[in-house]
Amino acid sequence: MSVFSNIFGSSQEQNDSNKKINWIALTFMGQLDEMVAFSNQKPAVIFKHSTRCSISRFALKQFENEFDLEDKIDAYYLDLLEHRDISNEIASRFGVYHQSPQLLLIKEGKSVYDVSHSDIDAGELKGKL
Repeated sequence: MSVFSNIFGSSQEQNDSNKKINWIALTFMGQLDEMVAFSNQKPAVIFKHSTRCSISRFALKQFENEFDLEDKIDAYYLDLLEHRDISNEIASRFGVYHQSPQLLLIKEGKSVYDVSHSDIDAGELKGKL
């Protein structure tokens, strides 16, 4: 196994880890309104990811490997390169400084927890629910 496979995992490992999270692709602004409304019944998490950044890829893979909250939250994935406008709206709407990678927990329409880079941790997120 190569050094890069050890760090980022093989494509098979990535496919296996992706099965742990049923990501909802965040691709249009209207989804933010829906997410805010639904967060009154079930919290949501937004993972802001830059597909060109190795740090972001590592944080995403680590989060996916540790994630075990499928039935407790809705998980939204935002590709920052494709949807920077949505990222800007998230920063404005929830009053958080944009970072990448970044994880936000939305409960009752508000961002109650946000972290970035190496602070992204599924175990910590679990404690915030």
